[in-house]
Amino acid sequence: MNKKIKLALVGRPNVGKSALFNRIAKKRIAIVDEEEGVTRDRLYSEADFFGQPFEVIDTGGIDPRSGIPFQEEIRRQAETAIEEADVIVMVVDLTVGVTVNDEYVARLLLKTGKRVVLAVNKVDDRSKMDALYPFYALGISRVVPVSATQNFQIAELLEECFEGLEFPSGEEEEIGAIRMAIVGRPNVGKSTIMNYLLQEERCVVSPIAGTTRDSVDVPITVDGASFILIDTAGIRRKKAEADVIEKFASVRTDRAIERADVCILVVDAERGMTIQEKRIAREIEEQGKGCILLFNKWDLVKGFRMEHCKKSFEIDIPFLTHCPMLFVSGKTGRNLEGLFKTVQEVDTQQKRRITTGQLNKFVERAVQKCHPPMIDGKRLRIFYLAQVDVHPPRFVLFVNKPELMVDSYKKYLINQFRETYGFIGSPIQFFLKGRNTEKKSDSVPDTAPTEMPAFEEILFEEEELSEAELATLDPSYF
Repeated sequence: MNKKIKLALVGRPNVGKSALFNRIAKKRIAIVDEEEGVTRDRLYSEADFFGQPFEVIDTGGIDPRSGIPFQEEIRRQAETAIEEADVIVMVVDLTVGVTVNDEYVARLLLKTGKRVVLAVNKVDDRSKMDALYPFYALGISRVVPVSATQNFQIAELLEECFEGLEFPSGEEEEIGAIRMAIVGRPNVGKSTIMNYLLQEERCVVSPIAGTTRDSVDVPITVDGASFILIDTAGIRRKKAEADVIEKFASVRTDRAIERADVCILVVDAERGMTIQEKRIAREIEEQGKGCILLFNKWDLVKGFRMEHCKKSFEIDIPFLTHCPMLFVSGKTGRNLEGLFKTVQEVDTQQKRRITTGQLNKFVERAVQKCHPPMIDGKRLRIFYLAQVDVHPPRFVLFVNKPELMVDSYKKYLINQFRETYGFIGSPIQFFLKGRNTEKKSDSVPDTAPTEMPAFEEILFEEEELSEAELATLDPSYF
């Protein structure tokens, strides 16, 4: 696989680095706000320059005299990005002019010996060009006026950055990486776990809740398998979101769950299950994502057995009964070595497809073992079961009357299905479709014992239903 050219955006706080990062990446990835110190971890994104792919890195603002929290950690993140980068873009603010911090950052970048381009941001029109001259005093010869918000001269900036550089030849090998989002409420150790898995200080870690704000994507290869780790901000209760930034961080986390293949739900083992964990678990199930439960900080728990901890979760959220549970320590790395294999197993389970013939044999055995109950002289008849989609696995039960599916029999079928096919860590979605009342077979008395129709009378088609057809099905019974 060819290594891409890396471009890092560096500068003092609040000069528009994140806005420029989003503009170059052509995505709204980084949170943009006027408050100082919003960006803390370094963010990566793929970008394109006239057909040539490269990687752009956003960093937190460098200010050695700042009193905001995590300033030393933010500086270390920026220094790592500077070391990785092939080209460095120093971003300054035209409206403020040259500051002491700008001079400090410029000296720091010029010492690296790498190509440095000065992007003078917030140049909204060409009439402000004369205000550029004071910035040449920073000692950087390549100066480009830009406006991240107005999309002014972004292409010219990239052209200056890559002039004379040779992009890697050949196409990069496409690998289907498994996206795994690390989610949970604030201060449960998500970033600590991510740093341990990556064996580097990739995310800022602090005992202060809410340290992570952006969703941080990091690719990693383990034993030949590709993964993308997504560290997310902790999900708070809506009432506890103190400012706009926290609301944006929560939205980013929800989007991370949407684009993940497997979600790693991290729980503080000392505090146990809270309302937030229940809400997040239900969100994961509703989104149809695989789930693995991590009880973090287990090394600090005394006098409490794993079995009791598991049971309490299974009672509160039945879906978690079928999810792998690992008791780990992000600080020491206890039991984290098997996490990637577990993720692969859950991802494989989500992609399983079971033939209609096998499913109907299962239905036949389940009905013979326990017939549906009689309701007002009528009995539910299950004609056949078919899988219509994967990731998450979706199934349609074709029955005579969906309203005859009672909760007790619904739970029985789901339990029997899980015992037979597993689908560990994967939510399964069942839909009910009633039989057309105009069909001749509807004349069969509902009081007759449930029998499976002969297999030759069933069309076992492996085709998937369209989104419009799925919308007509009723999932409320499952």
